[in-house]
Amino acid sequence: MGTATTLLRLGPFTVLTDPDFLHRGQHAYLGKGLFSRRVAEPSMQPAQLPRLDAVALSHLHGDHFDRVPREQLDRDLPVLTTPAAARRLGKWGFGNAAGFAPWEQTTLTSDGHRLVVTAVPGRHAPGIAQALLPPVMGSVLELHNPGASTPFRLYITGDTLYRPWLRDVRDRAGEIDAMVIHLGGTRILGMTVTMDGDQGAQLVELIEPSVTVPVHHDDYRVFRSPLPAPRSPLQEFLDECHDRSAPTTIWTVARGERVPLGRE
Repeated sequence: MGTATTLLRLGPFTVLTDPDFLHRGQHAYLGKGLFSRRVAEPSMQPAQLPRLDAVALSHLHGDHFDRVPREQLDRDLPVLTTPAAARRLGKWGFGNAAGFAPWEQTTLTSDGHRLVVTAVPGRHAPGIAQALLPPVMGSVLELHNPGASTPFRLYITGDTLYRPWLRDVRDRAGEIDAMVIHLGGTRILGMTVTMDGDQGAQLVELIEPSVTVPVHHDDYRVFRSPLPAPRSPLQEFLDECHDRSAPTTIWTVARGERVPLGRE
């Protein structure tokens, strides 16, 4: 749908991630008096969504949970997020918002299927600059189907920078079948606060997912490649993965398009 907003269909479960429904030309509030203008239109609005089982929210920033879902999403939906975001959402009337520390889990069930959601660490800014941005988390969604010998594991990175200790995601959760990676090379106050193409390719090498789906790379003016490169953040990532022979299949997704989370 745009930015980091995706609809994930995992067995009988439908999960919405980081709901951002602002229109092109509107501004997302990034905190500390900072705003960014949206340059692309989302493919859907809340009224067009299918029935949802949960929302996975990496953090509470205006380009991940804007004023539209605050007003229009079902207040009874489970929102799986950081403790800080859950407290704020609770004040807004989202009574089923739940905050998770790293490695805490919750489980959704449906007709013998289980979806185990594990919160995993992320780092949204370098050093002491972390205090300027909201806490962030990634998520591992592990689908257990009746009769299946192994679960399907999906890693959603959230707005994190690359750090070698993210290897813990694979080491603790197990082999990752698919990864939804937040890119963009976002720069705020001169700092890079989301992965650029080089960092994204490093994470692919670290996690070794079978499939990688890049998101969060072209909807706001704060997304950019390092100068003087003329490439888009997405193209930079694709070039870096190609140059490194990264161990994954990459599916790029246009707004409103569906892509598989397994190899084809």
